[in-house]
Amino acid sequence: MYIHQYGGRYHTFKDDAVTSSPYPCLCALIRKAGRVVTSKYDKYLKPCGLKVTQLSMLAKIAKSPNITVSELAQSLRMDQTTVSRNLQVLEKSGYIHFEDETTDHRIKKIQIVALGVSKMNEAVPLWEKAQMDMERVLGDADIKMMMEILRKLTK
Repeated sequence: MYIHQYGGRYHTFKDDAVTSSPYPCLCALIRKAGRVVTSKYDKYLKPCGLKVTQLSMLAKIAKSPNITVSELAQSLRMDQTTVSRNLQVLEKSGYIHFEDETTDHRIKKIQIVALGVSKMNEAVPLWEKAQMDMERVLGDADIKMMMEILRKLTK
């Protein structure tokens, strides 16, 4: 499959079938924008050693004590492998620990520990600077519109 712009429209070619759209691939554009935004937030968070994904995980764990890996992945709309990989980093850094479920030892409950809360508190002002920078770049009207659109997509 390949995409080609011709006459102001984008055409997707797959075998002999051709479909037309006046827009580029929305998925590719949204993924690219996500990578750009993530990179900006990660840059701001660099002094504390967390990535924005890890901060999001710590915040969710703090709000939901005893959340399982599956529940965390589902709530963040991430695959379990990516969540597990990030949780290993957080555990190795001493920010979280796992407890076995009493009825099923295959299920792990995640707990944030004092060091994790401290790290989150260190990261929040850096996150706020990133947020303010994004607000400055996009402006209030665009942010409100974008939030509305993104909420539709993530329902």
